[in-house]
Amino acid sequence: MMAQYLALKAEAGDCLLFYRMGDFFELFFEDAKIAAAVLDIALTARGEHGGEPVPMCGVPVHAATSYLQRLIKAGHRVAIAEQTETPAEAKKRGGSKALVGRGIVRVVTAGTLTEEALLDSRAANWCVALGEAGGETALACADVSTGRFEIVRAEPSALPAEMARLAAAEVVASEATAYPEIATALRPKTEFDSAGGEARLKRLYGVATLDGFGRFGRAELAAAGGLVAYLEHTSKGALPFLRPPVVHASAQAMAIDPATRESLELCCSQAGERKGSLLDAVDRTVTGGGARLLGADIGAPLMDRAEIDRRLDLVQSLHDDSALRERLRGTLRALPDIGRALGRLAAGRGSPRDLGQLRDGLDGAWQLGERLAGVDRPPALLADLAPRLRGHGTLIDLLKRALVPQPPVDASDGGYIAPGYDAALDDLRDAGSGGRRAIAALEGELKARTGITALKIRHNGVLGYHVEVPARAADPLMRPDSGFTHRQTLAGVVRFNTPELHEVAMRVTQAGSHALAAEAAHLEELTARALQDRERIADTADALARLDVAAGLAERAAEGGWVRPQLVDHPCFEIEAGRHPVVETALARQGERFVANDCRLSEDGRLWLVTGPNMGGKSTFLRQNALIAVLAQAGSFVPAARATLGLVDRLFSRVGASDNLARGRSTFMVEMVETAAILAQATPRSFVILDEVGRGTSTYDGLAIAWAVVEAIHEENRCRCLFATHYHELTRLAERLPALSLHHVRAREWKGDLVLLHELADGPADRSYGLAVARLAGMPPATVQRAKSILAKLEAGRQKTGGLAAGLDDLPLFAAAAQAEEPAPDPLRAEMERLDLDALTPREALDTLYRLKALARD
Repeated sequence: MMAQYLALKAEAGDCLLFYRMGDFFELFFEDAKIAAAVLDIALTARGEHGGEPVPMCGVPVHAATSYLQRLIKAGHRVAIAEQTETPAEAKKRGGSKALVGRGIVRVVTAGTLTEEALLDSRAANWCVALGEAGGETALACADVSTGRFEIVRAEPSALPAEMARLAAAEVVASEATAYPEIATALRPKTEFDSAGGEARLKRLYGVATLDGFGRFGRAELAAAGGLVAYLEHTSKGALPFLRPPVVHASAQAMAIDPATRESLELCCSQAGERKGSLLDAVDRTVTGGGARLLGADIGAPLMDRAEIDRRLDLVQSLHDDSALRERLRGTLRALPDIGRALGRLAAGRGSPRDLGQLRDGLDGAWQLGERLAGVDRPPALLADLAPRLRGHGTLIDLLKRALVPQPPVDASDGGYIAPGYDAALDDLRDAGSGGRRAIAALEGELKARTGITALKIRHNGVLGYHVEVPARAADPLMRPDSGFTHRQTLAGVVRFNTPELHEVAMRVTQAGSHALAAEAAHLEELTARALQDRERIADTADALARLDVAAGLAERAAEGGWVRPQLVDHPCFEIEAGRHPVVETALARQGERFVANDCRLSEDGRLWLVTGPNMGGKSTFLRQNALIAVLAQAGSFVPAARATLGLVDRLFSRVGASDNLARGRSTFMVEMVETAAILAQATPRSFVILDEVGRGTSTYDGLAIAWAVVEAIHEENRCRCLFATHYHELTRLAERLPALSLHHVRAREWKGDLVLLHELADGPADRSYGLAVARLAGMPPATVQRAKSILAKLEAGRQKTGGLAAGLDDLPLFAAAAQAEEPAPDPLRAEMERLDLDALTPREALDTLYRLKALARD
């Protein structure tokens, strides 16, 4: 057995090997140690190898899915070694001591999952292959759970952005790749040969030429070939369903680099969760397919204005017709996920329930298509989608006749083929049930004949049907002339067989096994019939998803008072009463109102310099406008009173502090790298938000960098930009940069407290309110007072000498010296400064005088 195991382990390579032994998958050696630690199961030992005990652990076959889920989530891949023959077949082949044959039937990896329990129903699961040839790069992307297959043409510089958009579960590349840092699995170089890739695609789709799918470069063929080869490897020849490839160019979508995607939290928060993201705030879809498509739309906003308007027209139609929207959403909510059911069937991992889901989903889609066909003056996109919901009548009728209303997940026990579909199967079932009635009658006869009222006819997997009596009543049945044959003695009971029971049991067993075989044959036939229409079924699933996205966006727009954005060709950005969709949702849960703000960027005012206090809302204002651009080009209404936007080709966000210490980058270094990328890539059609550039270094260095960046964006990039800063010196740039406009977030001090209004106003802020924010944050009063005195000296020195650091020499370093130089706060003066004389009643004024007199006496 160990020789067989070691041979299979060598084939599995770096995968953990699940070695089937009866009702368990066993793991040995280092695999066992890894699995025991991840799964928190007992690590034991079995026999010896090389003079050492062999570590071992195992998981039950019936519960393997849950254990696989934990191993895959921990970053492991698992090879499944199943028994390829029965013990009887092995005995017939090699005698009584022959080892049952085993082989690896599947490699389970994060990017090749199809099982419901292992997947997030509301997120795509991409397996991506990187192709490189002639200095060019491309990505081949497959979601094997639904059959989606895309090829992305991407410049090497665009690879990080594309990888961030896809959020791939697995990335495969050649072992000779120039980008090993993005790969999770490396495969032989020969699998990424462009000529071999072309041959694999032709063989996969049974065509002599690929011209019908588009024109492919060498890098694209290398990527596609590498992906297909990897899927063949993991499925051991049972290649999953892949629809014909759809070719995309990265320029077809708004370019969003990884830093911007993370900063704006488009599809997941910076904590890595869906909750708190833009997608979470927008998503009102009611199907898994719709949720997956919405995530794709937000992750890759379109650059095709006509297609965006087609999406917006459909959202507009459903927004205006609330009755149609509610009926549509109600129907969609009841439909199963036919895309993933089809994926499981195509991968050979389907069940009777998956066929039932196809039946119910296609039937519901047909009825929905019939209703939508009657919509008066439908928008163009709806007119295109409605016919794709119909046309499966023959398959629906077949599955309705063939399957029971609620087919089971497990096919091994049968019971999923409907009565009346197959007369021969019905006869076998009748024979089985008649045999069971005969067994019940025989039990009564044997009780009467033996006089043993406790006699029972039972069944188990080892003995089959047998007679069971209490041990105290077994002696008469042991006699040779009793007609009973002894089978087994246990504590308290003895088991027998009889010729009559054997005859009836044979009829029941044979009828049952024949019925199971007949049902299995029907299951195979029905699956094959369904897969004949897999392209059209997948097209129907896509149409349902698009309808769900549109209805969900219409629901979100009606719920939040969102408006349709107007898209124009020139690079303007005019938002009236814009709001941040995520922050507004969070405030609404707390019963608070979001303060809306306008943003108007045009050719003569394309760069806004925004000043004001921390916590005043600058970052929120910057982000909300970037998110409005994303939503508009994804085909959604936007949270505003009015919105007119020119298309954004590239979106950049440099907001918030972060570091990458693993790559040797400090917070300031990361900021500079991201800012450099913006200056190198932003075009006049881009939209950029920058917050506090230069704050991570010395004051003079930071101011100089921020100054130069503003000038570069204004003069060189000429893009639409919101630039938030605390460097008030930058406001002087408005005197010589004609497209620079000054704005600030409003704040007021009231009775010693800072009141943040979160409103945007024209002009620069009068000051930063830094000390007021520090006090608001709970900084100790003595520290705030000390900072106030230091600030006074700094400002006095700057006014006297023109230097920021002037006066610092007069400041003591330690607290003791500070206390000697600075007088203690005067409580009487502090009390008087806090008084609001106009607000005092006569009685309060008298009480205040007594209190002040007491303070003066103290």
